[in-house]
Amino acid sequence: MRVLHTSDWHVGKRIGRYDRSDDHRAVIDEVVTVAQEHDVDLVLHSGDLFDRPLPPVDALDIALDGLLRLAGDGRRPVVVVAGNHDSPGFFEALAPFLRGAGIHLVGEIRRPDEGGVLDLATSAGRAVVSCLPFLREGRAFDAWAPVEEHYKAYADRLRRISEAYTTHAATIAGGDGVTFMVAHFLVGGVKVHGHGAPRGERELHMGEAYTATAEAIPPGAQYVAMGHIHAPQQVPGARVPAEYAGSLLELDFGEAGEQKRVVVVGVEPGLPAQVRSVPLTAGRRLVRARGEWADLLARDDLREAYLDLIVETAGPDPGLAPRAHAEFEHVVKVRADYPRVEGERPDPGSRTLDALYAAYRTEIDGVAPPGDLMVAFRAVMEEAGHAPA
Repeated sequence: MRVLHTSDWHVGKRIGRYDRSDDHRAVIDEVVTVAQEHDVDLVLHSGDLFDRPLPPVDALDIALDGLLRLAGDGRRPVVVVAGNHDSPGFFEALAPFLRGAGIHLVGEIRRPDEGGVLDLATSAGRAVVSCLPFLREGRAFDAWAPVEEHYKAYADRLRRISEAYTTHAATIAGGDGVTFMVAHFLVGGVKVHGHGAPRGERELHMGEAYTATAEAIPPGAQYVAMGHIHAPQQVPGARVPAEYAGSLLELDFGEAGEQKRVVVVGVEPGLPAQVRSVPLTAGRRLVRARGEWADLLARDDLREAYLDLIVETAGPDPGLAPRAHAEFEHVVKVRADYPRVEGERPDPGSRTLDALYAAYRTEIDGVAPPGDLMVAFRAVMEEAGHAPA
């Protein structure tokens, strides 16, 4: 049996003021092509299909169109669990309308014999899939318990749920079913920074301290498809083949330069899974660039990318942002970096307003304000002093 594992699409995610619908369409097209070229029998999506719990209509259209094409008119089962960005209720409301097309959305954590474990027919035999959507912290502990017990309770709850799933899955799989688990949670020891760069706008869902141990991935499943971490990697400490597929696109500048992928898994009943990464190349890249203005202008790799620019200057450059936006089409962030001096914090005391303003600008900009700015400030002061009350 050949399985495609994908995760963390975050359809609807923007970068700064830029809509990324075209990027998402392009990379999902690439995922569908991988599924077709590898003739996969099953698709596992481990959560964060959308970037927001209630996605806009365009994002809904992009994501559902991608799932329908992956399902291939119902010939290939597709299983999607809700991640922390997804709405469990929204998944459950959509589920009945997609099940006939071979798409199984699982929003809520269910008992193994009440929908938590799916027994699916594929073109290569039976696939028994344990489905573990994101466990909200509030459902894992008693609010009146000591805070230090919350983390233990969360990890223990995940471990017990996954053990119950894999035990039940092994029972119903018998000798001819292939067993999988698809889940969305954080395992301690995982590398959040896939290539050593710090993350950008945000690292993880609030409550990132709520992590599971590798014991939450019991040895019963033949392959465990994990979501939540955007940096592609093996799950640390897992006793069976288990992977974070990672996000489809570089979603913020902390992911700039990461090689995105899907995972193609080959597995037979009773045998360890064979795991292969398939790189993804579609979608506009994200680039963090630093240097003097002339050097940045000379770089060829900045013309088509979304940019986070740090321009080295001699001092404040008020015209930098409009100049950067005029030169590069997809600037997300731009700022000047220059030697700064320690500014004296303004203290009203007996100091004049222009002296206070000069101290304020020095503290903010790191350099003394230029003379023409102070002339303009004093002119405004004088005009205000003669204005009628």
